[in-house]
Amino acid sequence: MQSTDDSFENLRNDFPILKRTVRDNKRLVYLDNASTTQKPNQVIDAITDYYRNHNANIHRAVYALAEESTEAYEAARDKIAKFVNIKNRQELIFVRGTTEAINLVAYAWGRPHINEGDIIVTTEYEHHSNIVPWQLLTQEKHAKLEYIGMDDDGQLILDDLDKYLATGKVKLVTFSLMSNVLGTITDAEKIIAKCKAAGVPTLIDGAQAVPHMTVDLDTLGCDFFAFSGHKMLAPTGIGVLWVRKSVLQTMNPFHGGGDMIREVHKYETTWNDLPYKFEAGTPSIADVIGFGAAIDYLTKIGMDNVRQHEIELTKYAIDEFSKVPGLQIYGTKDITKRGGVISFNFADVHPHDVAQIIDGEGIALRSGHHCAQVLMERLNVAATSRASFYIYNTKADVDALINSLNIVAKVFKL
Repeated sequence: MQSTDDSFENLRNDFPILKRTVRDNKRLVYLDNASTTQKPNQVIDAITDYYRNHNANIHRAVYALAEESTEAYEAARDKIAKFVNIKNRQELIFVRGTTEAINLVAYAWGRPHINEGDIIVTTEYEHHSNIVPWQLLTQEKHAKLEYIGMDDDGQLILDDLDKYLATGKVKLVTFSLMSNVLGTITDAEKIIAKCKAAGVPTLIDGAQAVPHMTVDLDTLGCDFFAFSGHKMLAPTGIGVLWVRKSVLQTMNPFHGGGDMIREVHKYETTWNDLPYKFEAGTPSIADVIGFGAAIDYLTKIGMDNVRQHEIELTKYAIDEFSKVPGLQIYGTKDITKRGGVISFNFADVHPHDVAQIIDGEGIALRSGHHCAQVLMERLNVAATSRASFYIYNTKADVDALINSLNIVAKVFKL
């Protein structure tokens, strides 16, 4: 598929929610994709088909429905593994999302490995889900949480990382592959190389990156990687944790219960094989199957095409934003170093007021701290407005946003 606005315009027909109107019959312009994406018919139909025709628990029975459900569930695991180039499917664990994945690592790996005086390093532009679990762990263990700072262009200052690694006390470096506020694409290869040289494992939050660009875990070189389905057309409540097998084998289970065991006796239990050792209880079967359908949909488009479309759309948007009076954009203007996320503020207008006015024009835009209050403190703001794009967004959506922002400028006489 060619990455032109017209070709991606055709995709909109697959998304039933985009046909609806809001706020006095205004066309819905959905620009909150960094929060969650809309779902195409292909994903909705896959979930419906499961409940209509195949609903049964998995891994537990040999009757027809159970076998069909198990086959579809495991087929989705294979599709997702191929999508991010995981060579060993035993390393792919289904979780509720990126937040649970990071908490799993903090609990099952972090508690046995982090001790008093140790250092965990993260960055100033992390989502709360990649800060709070490490705060809890370092407080419990009397360890330290340190931050890689960023410059005014939204780029990480890797001299900070060098300083922390030089202490010999760093036990983990964790960072997002793309900022959910600035859209900054992290130089993961450089960070991982520095950490490998120091013998320090790395965890990557890929929630914002995997939906928007090609990610190859086999060559990336990190030790832990997490991402969520709902940010890439799949249902909410399902995500993936990838852990290098040599690391995963040393970790104790996160949850105990059915399916993660081999044998249970009165006073001892043996664990199931990987990855099931970390998938306790009845999983979100329909959501996993829907995730597989989302992978099929994105694979058909091609992730290089997705990336190119968003580069073109984001460049167009940044150019148009510069024409709106009183508006400040955060992050780099280098379009090759950022994803399809634009955070901005009007000088004296609260982002909630901006969101309310443009909502009246049918535009769904995020305002607030975006679960990134450490970054807000670095920017010296309480909140920002954020527009975030995906495959079904077009230049017409950007034009509608710009028109609404000009209304804001007129209302507040900017």
